[in-house]
Amino acid sequence: MSVSIVWLRNDLRVSDNPALVEALRTGQPVLPVFILDDETVGRRPLGSASRWWLHYSLHSLDESLRKLGSRLTLRRGPAGRVLSDLVTECAATSVFWNRAYDEGSRHRDAHLKKSLAERGLRAESFKASLLFEPWEVKNQSGDPFKVFTPFWRACRALPPPDEPLPAPKSLPVPKTWPATDLLADWRLLPTTPDWAGGLRAAWTPGEAGALARLSRFLDIALDAYRDARDLPAVEGTSRLSPHLAFGEISPRQVWRAATNRGASAAVDKFLSEMGWREFAYSLLFHNGNLAERNFRPEFDTFPWADPGETVVAWQKGLTGYPIVDAGMRELWATGWMHNRVRMIAASFLTKDLLIDWRAGERWFWDTLVDADPANNATGWQWVAGCGADAAPYFRVFNPVLQGAKFDPKGEYVRRWVPELADLPDAVVHSPWTAPKPLPASVYPGRVVEHGAARDRALAAFQTVKKSA
Repeated sequence: MSVSIVWLRNDLRVSDNPALVEALRTGQPVLPVFILDDETVGRRPLGSASRWWLHYSLHSLDESLRKLGSRLTLRRGPAGRVLSDLVTECAATSVFWNRAYDEGSRHRDAHLKKSLAERGLRAESFKASLLFEPWEVKNQSGDPFKVFTPFWRACRALPPPDEPLPAPKSLPVPKTWPATDLLADWRLLPTTPDWAGGLRAAWTPGEAGALARLSRFLDIALDAYRDARDLPAVEGTSRLSPHLAFGEISPRQVWRAATNRGASAAVDKFLSEMGWREFAYSLLFHNGNLAERNFRPEFDTFPWADPGETVVAWQKGLTGYPIVDAGMRELWATGWMHNRVRMIAASFLTKDLLIDWRAGERWFWDTLVDADPANNATGWQWVAGCGADAAPYFRVFNPVLQGAKFDPKGEYVRRWVPELADLPDAVVHSPWTAPKPLPASVYPGRVVEHGAARDRALAAFQTVKKSA
């Protein structure tokens, strides 16, 4: 008996999964497949934290499929070759998948669709990870937007997203299952050392964990979202980003659940933050390798400094600036960092230390559980000033003032930089001003003085302004 293959990628769920639903509609047995593809040219291998998440997400997906009477087949290698082999092994007549938008995946997928069609197979892809396709949202000249506000206004003028698709109640299965890899053999989890204890304590990867996270946010944090989202010491954000990155929940599910709570300023703000994700994917789709190329080409000659040891101090959370160090330590411990602190930490690297934004982007790619090819690169370019709708070059976040504004009682800093726990609120964000400053053996001195660093950054940005 022939089968319909569902090639799962960044859509590791059974609810609102268009490719899975279409395979079911064929009336043929459905073969769900995940391919670990670290070899296709132009595709970026997952970072370490993302590989940890992937292990548990695949385990969760397999459990969900087994409840439907099916299972997940695992293969490793270049996806085009692996799928071609599976089509032959299983006498497949159709292959379905949900779209990816990075340049490498798009080129691979287009070639694969063409080659499968030439073999007489039905090969189709679907929208599943975005609310609006990048080619659907254009300005009046027919060009992609470069500024978020008009982009989001245009999105809101389009018909609202469709209702999410329900999960199948069961799946027809092949008479004979093809061979599958064992998940443990992929060695996605760290062993020596096992650095993932904090990740395990903080997260529940998988579709059930995603739905629980969404429900908790809507019940506890949505009403105060407009203000609380900027306060790292409180649970004010959705923390859905890794679940969205792996497709354990769809944007349509999030949109529908939020709008079902009724119209409010908090809901509008939350939806607009989802809009930034849409904007990032539009930029990625229309601009190729966003993680390596400056969106604004005048930055190609920007005089970045030699990173030296300062980048290591930044990575380890030892810069001497408490809000920066707290964020970097939260990242290392949990694989996640509060969004406001991400901006502060990124500004410190690119403007106080004058280190190329790509060094920070690569570190986040390896350490974030929500490392996303669109959001990560867009965020770094925005802060550095070289991206679309970027922060003005003269905006250099003052880490002391940012800490005092968004963590006024120092609760976030004390949680992640416990050596500062006994400092009074007035100096917890500037410990060098304490009556008895801590010795360097307890907490390091500043790697740079912010005022002088700001002057250096502004002088460097003037060279870009002149060339532009």
